[in-house]
Amino acid sequence: MSRLRPGARVHVLGVGGAGMSALAHYLREWGCLVSGCDARESAVLDELRANHIDVVCGHDDSHVSNVDVVLWSPAVRENHGELDAARVAGCELLPRRRLLAALADGRDVLAVTGTHGKTTATSMLAHVLASAGPASWIVGADVRGLGRSGHFGGGPLALELDESYGAFTEITPAGLVVLNVDVDHLDYYGDVAHLRAAFADVVERTRGPVVVYQPDEGARAVADSVSRPLIRVGPPGSGCDVELERVSSGPFRVSGTLTSPWGSLDIGLGVAGNHSFLDAALVATLALAHGVANDTVTEGLSAFRGAPRRFERVGRWRDADVVIDYAHLPAEIASTLSTAWTSGYQLPVVVFQPHRYTRTLEVGEDFAPAFDGVELVIVTDIYSAGEINSSGVTGEYVAEALRRRGRVPRVVYAPELSDAARAVEENGPGDLLLLVGAGDVPDVATLLGVSR
Repeated sequence: MSRLRPGARVHVLGVGGAGMSALAHYLREWGCLVSGCDARESAVLDELRANHIDVVCGHDDSHVSNVDVVLWSPAVRENHGELDAARVAGCELLPRRRLLAALADGRDVLAVTGTHGKTTATSMLAHVLASAGPASWIVGADVRGLGRSGHFGGGPLALELDESYGAFTEITPAGLVVLNVDVDHLDYYGDVAHLRAAFADVVERTRGPVVVYQPDEGARAVADSVSRPLIRVGPPGSGCDVELERVSSGPFRVSGTLTSPWGSLDIGLGVAGNHSFLDAALVATLALAHGVANDTVTEGLSAFRGAPRRFERVGRWRDADVVIDYAHLPAEIASTLSTAWTSGYQLPVVVFQPHRYTRTLEVGEDFAPAFDGVELVIVTDIYSAGEINSSGVTGEYVAEALRRRGRVPRVVYAPELSDAARAVEENGPGDLLLLVGAGDVPDVATLLGVSR
């Protein structure tokens, strides 16, 4: 029987990661005595300390003395010194996937999964559930208007369900949204077939409604491979169970109508991008299927004001808006640029920081089409996210892919963020400076002296 319960002494290895910090906040509010450590200082660690979580920078075997349970991020090696010390000390060791499974035991978990867009959609779901009554959530970023990234309360748990390193392979949700299934994490899954099979497994395990976005090729392949009933969402005339109509977007706003078995629902959001409306429609469908009232769904979605680093405007530089975005896969990048153009920007300049060496090699040439139509793309070196660069690949690999495609007139390889800032100063920002990537690329704004 697990020792994970209120009052348990829990230590989190790699607590600075977005998913792990959210778990730390949640467990602390549940009543656990939470500590943690990470390789380097960050604003995330400061936020954890502000929530009375004992966090240190660096690793030491003494961290796991007098501890009941040790949780660890997938980025932490199985033979990590603190894990070895925890085994010797008799601590219960819980990898993230088992912890998520434990959280779903005895309470309703409404989960959002997919290879991108999860944080935004799960934040929307948290707002909807909070409008319905007491709610809990575990999300990869703070939920604007509600609180920290992790919160323990009553009602269902809105969970950002990550596929990386098999994190979702043991959980049994009460309801599930599948946003998309693109090529990612093949260093763990091996190939696309195994990646899709893992998504299919969690779909089959889900106890209640499963909502799938039909036009997404990967999500549709997963849906077609399972035997259980699904709720499919698609455009007008698609024959899906739920159809999206009259989508209208402008600068930092989008609205539209959802036609469903629960009636017609008008959705208005104070954020940009048709993809935001799509996320809202999928979340609304799951909430309606779970029994949330129509007016509560619209109220919750109207309160959503975006997720951090998701087309987030952080200031102005010269005559351009400066926007940061977490996009790091081709479909995400293309969606972000689509949002820029539908918001009225005509001359975006993009600084792109590739994320992880393995991902960069997996995706390769497929990065290039995502940037079609941009006048200037500045590519930095790759953000390692803790990986070892055994291949020697650099950001030049992505820059060369863009040059070979020939759809971006100017491509600049700027290895360091300081080099990228100089390239922006020398080439001009257009009407939008877009800093794209899941690493520390927003620091380019700081280097340029952007005022918020």
